[in-house]
Amino acid sequence: MKKEIGNLIVGLLLGCLLLNSAVAQENQKLAQSGLKFLSVVSDARAAAMGEAMTSLQVGSSALFFNPAGMSEMTNLVDVTASTNQWIADIKHYTFSLAVNPAGGDYGVFGVSVQSVNYGDFYGTVVNPLASSGLGYDETGTFQLNALAVGFGYARKLTDRFCIGGQIRWVHQNLGSTVVPEFITSADTSGIDTIRAFRDNTMTPLVFDFGLQLKTNIKSLVFGMSIRNFSREVKYAEEGFQAPLIFNLGVSMNMLDLIEEPVEEQALYMSVDASHYRDHPEEIKVGLDYRFMNMVSLRAGYISSNDESSFSYGAGVSKFGVTVDYAYTPFGVFGKVNRVTARFAM
Repeated sequence: MKKEIGNLIVGLLLGCLLLNSAVAQENQKLAQSGLKFLSVVSDARAAAMGEAMTSLQVGSSALFFNPAGMSEMTNLVDVTASTNQWIADIKHYTFSLAVNPAGGDYGVFGVSVQSVNYGDFYGTVVNPLASSGLGYDETGTFQLNALAVGFGYARKLTDRFCIGGQIRWVHQNLGSTVVPEFITSADTSGIDTIRAFRDNTMTPLVFDFGLQLKTNIKSLVFGMSIRNFSREVKYAEEGFQAPLIFNLGVSMNMLDLIEEPVEEQALYMSVDASHYRDHPEEIKVGLDYRFMNMVSLRAGYISSNDESSFSYGAGVSKFGVTVDYAYTPFGVFGKVNRVTARFAM
């Protein structure tokens, strides 16, 4: 039986790799999407495992991957907060809270918050008549920001099958656009310039849905999720949608394949196949080795990614508090550091 399980896992991995090879492209753009901050992962545990989280039970953090993943929560409250020092000095922050009233009889309720600070920018507007002779005027500094607030719910329908969903209110502010308009005077004495201001903000609703299925094969779990489903929106002329993602995942404690039971240790392997609206498919593989439910060592790999294929991390847990860290080499952009604090009671 254990040999058959091992062959199944190997077969799934080889199938995913062959699928990825068959659809591999030069990371070309396939379609247009916006609100890209929604697809940035800030959770340190997930980042260290290559974002392969679709089939894992991870408490309130599941709201950022597969809402069904918080259905197995046994604690009354689970809270996480993450900080992500992203590329180009962009800062991402996430917060999640899940509550499990009545021991799960009514399901698990959750709230998620995702915010982005893009930093300060210097504004200019074209003006051929500028006194500086540079052809433009300065309009001062401005900030860009984005925010997503979600409300989610997950429930076990049977002892093996669970579902979950989330609705998110998304706000993105790209500042005001200063558009110069040049008008020739009626008396041909010259050109008058006026400035029109256009506000670049939007607040669409985004939906997430997912499910998980426990098999009768040891700790083997399958998962599926649809993330960032939204209507089409636009700022000016070009319409776009949120970065829609379809995920299929499988995970298992690989130590279950060993004949002799291993106490106080676990080695979870998680594999996701992700289909995106705006770039080719990716295969994500994550490993999480746990010792005495206190220390975790992690590694992950994402295929078809030009700058951030491998990632690494660790976590320490004690008295219901967990601190996770992830390090991701990011090619020409340097490195990305992520830290997450978790609390459960």
